[in-house]
Amino acid sequence: MIRTQLYAEPAGHFVHELILHACRKYANKTALVDTSCGRRISYGEYGELVQAVARGFISAGVKPGDVIAIFLFNSWEFCATYHGATLAGAIPTPLNPTYREREVRYQLQNSDACLLVSDGPNLERINLSGLPSLRAVYSTRHFAAGTLPFSELLKPGLSKTPEPVAPTTETLAALPYSSGTTGLPKGVMLTHHNLVANVFQLLGPGAYELHEGDILLCFLPLYHIYGLNVGLNPVLMRGATLVLMPRFHTQQFMSIVCSEQATITLVVPPALLALVQAAEAGQFAQNHSLRWVKCGAAPLPPELPRRFSALTGISVVQGYGMTEASPVTHLGFLSPAMYRPESIGHPLALTDCRVIDDAGSEAGTKCPGELVMRGPQFMRGYWKSPEATGLALRDGWYWSGDVVRRDEHGFYCVVDRRKELIKYKGFAVAPAEVEAVLLEHPAVRDCGVIGKKDAAAGEIPVAFVVTHQNFTQNGRLEQELCSFVADRLTHYKQPREVRFIDAIPKTASGKILRRELRDLVS
Repeated sequence: MIRTQLYAEPAGHFVHELILHACRKYANKTALVDTSCGRRISYGEYGELVQAVARGFISAGVKPGDVIAIFLFNSWEFCATYHGATLAGAIPTPLNPTYREREVRYQLQNSDACLLVSDGPNLERINLSGLPSLRAVYSTRHFAAGTLPFSELLKPGLSKTPEPVAPTTETLAALPYSSGTTGLPKGVMLTHHNLVANVFQLLGPGAYELHEGDILLCFLPLYHIYGLNVGLNPVLMRGATLVLMPRFHTQQFMSIVCSEQATITLVVPPALLALVQAAEAGQFAQNHSLRWVKCGAAPLPPELPRRFSALTGISVVQGYGMTEASPVTHLGFLSPAMYRPESIGHPLALTDCRVIDDAGSEAGTKCPGELVMRGPQFMRGYWKSPEATGLALRDGWYWSGDVVRRDEHGFYCVVDRRKELIKYKGFAVAPAEVEAVLLEHPAVRDCGVIGKKDAAAGEIPVAFVVTHQNFTQNGRLEQELCSFVADRLTHYKQPREVRFIDAIPKTASGKILRRELRDLVS
C-alpha cells in the first residue's frame, strides 16, 4: 500500500488556527486531562486560555518573530504557552525540563529568547543573569525569586493578536534543539507548514488511526518533537482527548490507562519493555481500552512488539523520524495484511526516499544504504548554522545518517547509524557535548564517548578517558568524573561507565575512531 493522500490540504494553515478551529467545533468536549494537578479542560476553555496567553505575551511586549522559551514538564500550562506563543506570532523554543544551568543558558542565549515560562522547582540552582535578550521569566505553579506569576499572562486584556507577516512556509512554529554529531545542540527551524503537513500526513488514509472519540495517553515529554507533533497537535486538531503524565511510571501508567479509558498511547522501546515485563509478571491491567501503541524515537528490538501483543492483545505500530522532519517520515500499519511491527513501515504520503550505498549509487532491494529523504515536513534549516544546514540538506534532500534496507514490498528497516549519536531511552546524546565537559576536569587529558548496547536503555554512554600523569586511575576518579558531568548536563547524558586507556584512537586529522572504542566494549 503506497500512501498518497493527506488528511487535508496543509497549505496556508497555521498550527494555532487549526487548534482554535477545533476549540470552537468541540467546545464542550474534554480536550486535556492534566494528571499532575487533576485539571480537566474543555476545548472551549482551552481556546480561551490560548487566546489569553497570546494577549498576555503581546502586552508583555512580544513582537512577531520573537522567541519564547518553555521550560516545563508536561502540563496544561505547557500546551497553552506553546499555542499562545504561536498565536502571538512568536517562536516557541521548548527546553528539556531536566536540563542543568549550563544547558539552559546555552539554549536561551543561542535562541535569543526574550521570555521564559517555567516553574519554581525547575529554576532552582539556575542562574539566568547576564542573558542579554531575556526580559522576563514567568513561574506557573511555584514562585521563584525574580519571576512573575503565570497568572499575569491570563489577565483580561485588550491586546489584539497580530495578522501573519509571512506565509506558513516561512513562519517558524517551533524551535526545538537537536543534538548534532559534533559540537553543541542546534535549533531546528520548523515552520507552521512543516508541522501541519506532518500532522496531515499522519492523519491520512492508512497511517495514524486517530479519531474524534480517541483518548491518547501521553507521558512522552512535550518539549520533544515526538510528544509535541505526534501527541499534542494531532490530538487537538482531530478533536480527540489528550491525557498528560509528567513522566513514565509503570504502575501509574496502568492506573491512568484504566481510569481514563485511554485508547492509544505513545511509547519508546524502554517503556515498551517495562510494559512487557509487567505483563509477564501478571501486572498488566485486564480492564484496559488500549487499541494500539505507537513506538518510536529509538531502534525497536524485533521480538519486543510481538511479545507485547502476544501478552496483551494490543497492536504495536513502529514509526521512524527525526526532529528535522517534524518528526515522522515512516510508519507501520495496523491492518493484518500489512502488520509488521519489526519494520518502520512505509513512507508517509509525499515523502520521497532514496537509499544510497557507499559508492553514491541507489542501493538495490534488501541492500543497505543511507536513507535520504525529502517532503513537506522537513525543516527550513538549523538556527544560525548555515554550514550544518548545508551538510544535512543537499539539493532539497535530507541526509539522515541512518543506514536502512528496503524489501521488495516497500518495508524499511533501520540496520545501522552513521551518525555518532547515542540513543538513551529515546533521547539523543551527542558524544562531543559530553566530551567537552569531561575535558574541563583537571584529571582528563583526552577522552572519547560512545554508546554501549543496554537491554533497558537501548544504549548507555561510556567514556574512555586518558588522564594526566599525576592522577590515579581508580573507582573514586571514575565516580568523580561521572558526577562532574552530572552536575553540568542532564541525567541521560551522564556516562554510565568510565574506562581508562593510554590513548584515544584517532585518524591522522584528529577525528576519534569510535568504531575502535566500540570494539573495546563489544
